[in-house]
Amino acid sequence: MESSEEQPGPQPQYPGNHCIRDGDFVVLKREDVFKAVQVQRRKKVTFEKQWFYLDNVIGHSYGTTFEVTNGGSLQPKKKKEEPTSETKEAGTDNRNIIDDGKSQKLTQDDIKALKDKGIKGEEIVQQLIENSTTFRDKTEFAQDKYIKKKKKKYEAMITVVRPSTRILSVMYYAREPGKINHMRYDTLAQMLTLGNIRAGNKMIVMETCAGLVLGAMMERMGGFGSIIQLYPGGGPVRAATACFGFPKSFLSGLYEFPLNKVDSLLNGTFSAEMLSSEPKDNASVEESNGTLEEKQTSEQENEDSIAEAPESNHPEEQETMEIVSQDPDYKEPKESGSKKDYIQEKQRRQEEQKKRHLEAAALLSERNADGLIVASRFHPTPLLLSLLDFVAPSRPFVVYCQYKEPLLECYTKLRERGGVINLRLSETWLRNYQVLPDRSHPKLLMSGGGGYLLSGFTVAMDNLKADPSLKSSTSTLESYKTEEPAAKKRKCPESDS
Repeated sequence: MESSEEQPGPQPQYPGNHCIRDGDFVVLKREDVFKAVQVQRRKKVTFEKQWFYLDNVIGHSYGTTFEVTNGGSLQPKKKKEEPTSETKEAGTDNRNIIDDGKSQKLTQDDIKALKDKGIKGEEIVQQLIENSTTFRDKTEFAQDKYIKKKKKKYEAMITVVRPSTRILSVMYYAREPGKINHMRYDTLAQMLTLGNIRAGNKMIVMETCAGLVLGAMMERMGGFGSIIQLYPGGGPVRAATACFGFPKSFLSGLYEFPLNKVDSLLNGTFSAEMLSSEPKDNASVEESNGTLEEKQTSEQENEDSIAEAPESNHPEEQETMEIVSQDPDYKEPKESGSKKDYIQEKQRRQEEQKKRHLEAAALLSERNADGLIVASRFHPTPLLLSLLDFVAPSRPFVVYCQYKEPLLECYTKLRERGGVINLRLSETWLRNYQVLPDRSHPKLLMSGGGGYLLSGFTVAMDNLKADPSLKSSTSTLESYKTEEPAAKKRKCPESDS
């Protein structure tokens, strides 16, 4: 890459520029804890019981580690060689160490006084080691564990990373798995693979996972191709999709269509008047200027919108995530006192949304989609049986469900219906390993389950019922088959020998 192209400009930050800019969506990482936020100047962010500002991260590259200093300022962490003089002297075992709470000379008041003086966490950890009477008697492994524990408590190190499917799925599954229907990150990877998600595809997705599946598909397609999202209720919830920070070019191929109009589209009774007859106040997502706008009005949509910042329990942060992912014009009714301008703007957005719905209906009417992904909290059988009609033959489909019983019923219905092959119901088994020198072993705690997947391929349906000529030819073949065994049943005459 040429250095001359790294200067700030109007180019989208995804995936070209590696420097953090104002307005970018980033993920804060501390140990194994993640939090998705948007970089804004003088905006207080609370993460792991600490508050700070993200002003100083602007201009640094992704993956930079920062240290929280006094006043909520972030300073880049300088790479230093860890002192090893304290860890050279170690005991052979820990059998003589008694945890009576008296081994540490520093009290909580002393540690608090050190913090008030502005002493960094690294120096506090060093003083804790020096004032511990049992530290040198511990084994080398126990010393490393002690240092790691104290650093986690007193050193405020935060790494700013670029949002991705893996990071966001790990974040949601660890903090708010209910928002994504308990879909584990390895299950999501299996869905993308089995669904053959790639650039240039024309995909159909029906998901209620806060937009995580949609964002993963958009990331893998890279802005090439088209995605038709079917949504229940007033509008699609794309809280997790906004955390990816996709540029406007990615949104040009994204369409949405209401799920309650699918039957009319299949029956051929769909018309533009049906969209205009919908309650206009329920339009929750609009893409008038290429940005994702969320206006949840029902309780369910408001619950899903919390997943935008799942690891945060502060309402002000959740409100921030909602506002930054919307268009600035969304504040217009509150800032300007003119109701007329607001009504005109609202009507314009409704016309834009209606136009996008008609475009999505035209794409669905072609019935040549390259794949189907279903991951919702609803029963998968009626959804899949209806949406398979929009998929072209010899195309993959994947259905996710937290439980296997609905997928078993769906499997049976598909076998009775026909038109599909290579049906497979699967569950992935995941276990994490600790990899350290002389201490590599499976972790004691593991995930109990990450959901189930039903996958298969569509094929052209049997047209014997529709073609009378083929039906007559099959009837003659059947008559031949019925007459043939009659000749074989004749008894041979017995000879009078």
